[in-house]
Amino acid sequence: MEQATLIINRLLPILILLGLGYCFRRRQFVDDDIIEGLKKLAVTLALPSVLFISFLEVDFDSAYVGVFVLMFLLCLALFGLGFLIKRMFRIQQSYFPFLITGFEYGMLGVSLFGGAYGLDKVGYIAIVDLGHEIFIWFVFLAALLIKRDALETPIQLFQTFFKSPVVFGILAGTLLNLFGAREFMYERPVTGAIMATLQFLSTMTIPLILIPIGYGISLDHQGLKQAIPVTALRLMLLIPLGLLVSRLLRGGLNLSEPFAVAVFVLFILPPSFLIPLYIPPEMKDERQYVNNALMLYTIISIVVFAVYFIFNPQV
Repeated sequence: MEQATLIINRLLPILILLGLGYCFRRRQFVDDDIIEGLKKLAVTLALPSVLFISFLEVDFDSAYVGVFVLMFLLCLALFGLGFLIKRMFRIQQSYFPFLITGFEYGMLGVSLFGGAYGLDKVGYIAIVDLGHEIFIWFVFLAALLIKRDALETPIQLFQTFFKSPVVFGILAGTLLNLFGAREFMYERPVTGAIMATLQFLSTMTIPLILIPIGYGISLDHQGLKQAIPVTALRLMLLIPLGLLVSRLLRGGLNLSEPFAVAVFVLFILPPSFLIPLYIPPEMKDERQYVNNALMLYTIISIVVFAVYFIFNPQV
């Protein structure tokens, strides 16, 4: 009975926040501009605060290097596989390969994992995600920019990487941790106030992310028909791969159970929400195709996570 109560009390708030967002759109309680503002607050303030605190407090281990390299190589391999499948089956949608790799860690992963297991546990999935973040900002985004406007200058790519508040939060937290500044940040005047402020901001992360996601849930019959093939293919690839990598972390790298859970949660997430932001405005069909796939996959990810959480309610 206690286990069932735990599952309900941790999973239901996630579903309620998603439902609130959906109701806001259906009843026109707020408009698109407000939702975009909430997203901006999430990615520029709340999410970087969570990641900064997570990487500041995490105890680094040499085994994490293996996780970092493994995740980066897997993302790279999936990207290459996407191009191979597109060529073999003569798929017309040019952004198809971008839907086969990458995971929406920031806008969905943190909120699901943190909402169900607690924000204090986000460090586990943050470490698992680090290799993926390097792939997203140095390879994935570079490919999107090159495809959109032939951006090839390494300096421009590096500027884009370091201007990201999410990346800044990860790097700043990691560097301060490695220099042994954890206690200093919490206990000294001014820095202690900054940390308290970041903790306040971090508590906003889950609602700021889940309400806009619920607001965006909308999929018609035609959109569903377009999105099913790529969604099914990705699920068939990544759910078994997630289970395999989870076992590898436990057995091969001797990491604890929370890391295995974090890997599986990461692997069931939808493709990166960055993709439609970098599709040229004139490519309306491509953008609609990508948006349909992202929306369908997001809904399925939430359902799969809910089922997984029922069998794995604790880390």
